[in-house]
Amino acid sequence: MAADDDLLIRSVTDAEAFEPLVTRHSAALHGYLARRAPDAADDLLAEVWLRSYAGRAGFDPARGTARTWLFGVARNVLAAHWRQRAKDPFAALGEERGSDPWHAVDQRLDAAAVAPLMRRTIAQLPEVERELLLLVVWEDLTPAEAAAVVGIPPGTARSRLHRARGRLRAVLAPEPPGPPRTLRMAGDWT
Repeated sequence: MAADDDLLIRSVTDAEAFEPLVTRHSAALHGYLARRAPDAADDLLAEVWLRSYAGRAGFDPARGTARTWLFGVARNVLAAHWRQRAKDPFAALGEERGSDPWHAVDQRLDAAAVAPLMRRTIAQLPEVERELLLLVVWEDLTPAEAAAVVGIPPGTARSRLHRARGRLRAVLAPEPPGPPRTLRMAGDWT
């Protein structure tokens, strides 16, 4: 069992065991939230820690690590945030970005010419593929950990992640125009 898993389990009876989890995972969780809801990331992180502390007895190490459990809580908090904003007609007043959580993608890309294309492509991915891709690429989770966060089997996550990466590759490096390339067979060097 990982040290974080042990701390989370121990925190049910020893509240002080929860504090190292906050220290270790706050930066990663804040980054996850800031890339999706930059104006609310601080408040959402506080909500993540409140819900994590309140629900720590429900952690099951057989279903994943403490890290994946925390990202799952963060994902649920973020989903509740977006649902609440959709219900509140005044929530987006005065905001240029509204409900576009992908504007931060532009800041992460070096090539400004690719940013709009990359943003459109990522936004067009099915929700689960997009979330898996971002969890693996930005949050540095393994595909198995990302699968636990979104609640799907690891094999399914790997295939959806492969599909999402393939779509991005196709957009970023399309086949050059012209006749299709043919492979030469051994001995076919004339």
